[in-house]
Amino acid sequence: MKYFIITYGCQMNRSDSERIATRLQEMGHKPAKNTASANLIVVNLCSVRESAVHRALDQIYKLNNKTRKIIAAGCILPSDRKKLAAKNIAVWHPDDYFSQNPLRESKFSAFVPIMTGCNNFCSYCAVPYTRGREKSRPAKEIVAEIKKLLKNGIKEIILLGQNVNSYRAERDTNSSSEALAKADGFINFPRLLELINGLPGDFRLSFITSHPKDMSDKLIEAMAKCKKIIPYLHLPVQSGDDKILRAMNRHYSVAHYKNLIKKIHSSFARHRRVSKDKLLFSPLAISTDIIVGFPGETAGQFKNTLKLIKDIDFDMIYFARYSPRSGTLAAKLKDNVSPKEKRRRAQAINTLLKKQALELNKKYIGQEVEILVEKVDENWARGKTTTNKEVQIPRKKLKIGQIVSAKITDAAAWHLKGLEKPR
Repeated sequence: MKYFIITYGCQMNRSDSERIATRLQEMGHKPAKNTASANLIVVNLCSVRESAVHRALDQIYKLNNKTRKIIAAGCILPSDRKKLAAKNIAVWHPDDYFSQNPLRESKFSAFVPIMTGCNNFCSYCAVPYTRGREKSRPAKEIVAEIKKLLKNGIKEIILLGQNVNSYRAERDTNSSSEALAKADGFINFPRLLELINGLPGDFRLSFITSHPKDMSDKLIEAMAKCKKIIPYLHLPVQSGDDKILRAMNRHYSVAHYKNLIKKIHSSFARHRRVSKDKLLFSPLAISTDIIVGFPGETAGQFKNTLKLIKDIDFDMIYFARYSPRSGTLAAKLKDNVSPKEKRRRAQAINTLLKKQALELNKKYIGQEVEILVEKVDENWARGKTTTNKEVQIPRKKLKIGQIVSAKITDAAAWHLKGLEKPR
């Protein structure tokens, strides 16, 4: 059959889709260019937000007909499985994705899952009910996969997990790697980062997603010391109000989060120096997730979130309007913030973020940065700095996957412009 995969949601789902593609090809199926030319469509779902699930289900129902087979996969709640079963739509029951070689979308960047599932049970989140409890992948497998990727020319490694900083795997006493065999007891996330950072080669290392309650001092030091880890951290805060954080079951306070950011900045400033008296430019960029309109969130509590945004000076915020997910604890609460007010609060965050992001990006003007080229069109090459800033430069002879130096000449809120400089 000719197959086409539609992927919703996070990077973990994108990584899963790469593994689904491999399995389909092993079964003899061939890729199609689009849904119209496919007679087998796999829809990789995300159950994080109710509205997103409804859109995905609507698309599944529209695509479903006698001429093609539809299969649903990914994060699917039991209630959604029942809806799919009622429409005679099969659900993909995945094998261990960790053991499946992915059919990678990119030739220069690779997702590497290190754990799956979550034990946190945030009151708004469906992940523990769709992916189950936390399960960490053996460090030996992770290191072996990354070695192979680097040998094949991959320039960027992105470690994946619902909560990467709770990674914890047993040591392998039979490993050919002395570092793995001699590890004391368990290999935790800081130790895993050190092992990967020690691999030979010129590559970028990053990870998503972290939970503030598991951001230990050892992890902060490892991030700053391991020079292949890019100076960018995505650390979801979700709200700037302690009462809302408790209702979300997040297990930290606003003060704790702010202190973490202070520690992280301090550690990077200490370890990322060109010389004793000169810091690397912009040693760290921070992004976060925020939910607006959580049940019971008052105008005053939302103002606390705006205050936190001003205090932290985030480089980027991924914000969402709350929508209840059946089966979660928050779904039992009254969704008493109107859709209109949720939109207003989202717009307020966007307005503040745009102003702050522009001021942060202006600091890059005149600076020289390294860019990993991700896209090339007729006129421009676009790529990311190590601080995850998008930069566009005149194309010339640049190719996707190249790392080039550029001097920044202009800044906007969401991107930078520059000119290539010889390396």
